[in-house]
Amino acid sequence: MTGRGIVGVMIGLVLLALSGAARAETVEVAPGVRVTKTTFDAPIDEQPFYGFATKTPEQRAADAKLVTDLIAAAGSREQAFEAVTMRGWKAIQDGRLAEAARRFNQAYLLMPERSAVYHGLAMVAQMRFNDLAFADELFRVATTQPHPLKILNTDYGRLLLMRKRYREAQPVLEKAVVDTADVGDAWAYLAFAKLQNGDKRGACVDAAQARKHNPSRATVRDLAHIEKDAQCN
Repeated sequence: MTGRGIVGVMIGLVLLALSGAARAETVEVAPGVRVTKTTFDAPIDEQPFYGFATKTPEQRAADAKLVTDLIAAAGSREQAFEAVTMRGWKAIQDGRLAEAARRFNQAYLLMPERSAVYHGLAMVAQMRFNDLAFADELFRVATTQPHPLKILNTDYGRLLLMRKRYREAQPVLEKAVVDTADVGDAWAYLAFAKLQNGDKRGACVDAAQARKHNPSRATVRDLAHIEKDAQCN
């Protein structure tokens, strides 16, 4: 390789490194909590953490007024947080993902340290923007923050299955079936993880548990495939 060629390769590597550094920029979103700055093609209030936008004084004043109004309407900051996140989960359930993002961003303004903020925004990143890596990051943060929901490990385990990280998914889903033993889908996800990890017998046991706990219609179809592949009797 000529000297000019070597220089060209070195410049390319430097640019690649700088590009990677830019993609890996992190932002503190709560005391001691940093996440990768990740933005999407959507209005800022429909992106996690308001798209990490630098807000104008007018926007900050509007946020402060919103928080004051939410607390006044609910009676306390805690009750306002519960009301907003409840609307966020309902929006996710109904497929209204833009509204879900707005609700969990409001929750972020109210109590940025709470687990449900990161859990809800992880679902938005996963379901609306199909960014599984960012969703994974937010799920991991959610597991470390105060007051996680019992369904957290079920949702996180499912994401890990989607990313084909079966070894990591299994212990998460083992926690999920302790947290939510009456959720058939959690047992089905664990059965699938065990099947992928070579434990056919365990997969059959968990598939049977899934059928006892009212799995969703889509999961019933998946269970048939799991049972067939695991050669369950």
